[in-house]
Amino acid sequence: MPGRWFALSLLFASGAVLSWTADYTGPRPPKPDMLYLVHADNLIPTEAGDAKEASKNANNYTIDGAASPTRTPLAEPIFILQSNMITPDSLELYKLEVKGGHRELSLGRGRNSKALHLSVTRLAQGLYRIEVDEELEDGEYVLSPIGSNRVFCFEVY
Repeated sequence: MPGRWFALSLLFASGAVLSWTADYTGPRPPKPDMLYLVHADNLIPTEAGDAKEASKNANNYTIDGAASPTRTPLAEPIFILQSNMITPDSLELYKLEVKGGHRELSLGRGRNSKALHLSVTRLAQGLYRIEVDEELEDGEYVLSPIGSNRVFCFEVY
């Protein structure tokens, strides 16, 4: 009888391990190298573009428009990325300041110049889940690969 319980517990344990190694079955991004907000089973594309370096200072960047059309009520949003060119671990998250009808980021100065915390999890070959690891206050935000002017903007409301 004890051998039977051992065999059953081993069977359940192996089933648990198999569920951990199962392939990702959630929604998949329609385009590679684009960040998508996850809202339940829906993927919402972030506002993609390029930041412009301000002529005065190479550490100041501007993004057209006062607000992103991509909005989320989630204080700790989750993103999905199908990566071909973008290295998920290179992504940094910053809060933007809205000034004069555009959004600005000043690296190296001010309270918004520090990158916010992210965690990256590999879901499948080239597929990644990027989670914000701290509560975001309402406002405009940008995700950008280190060393690139490529930006993925969204608003928390």
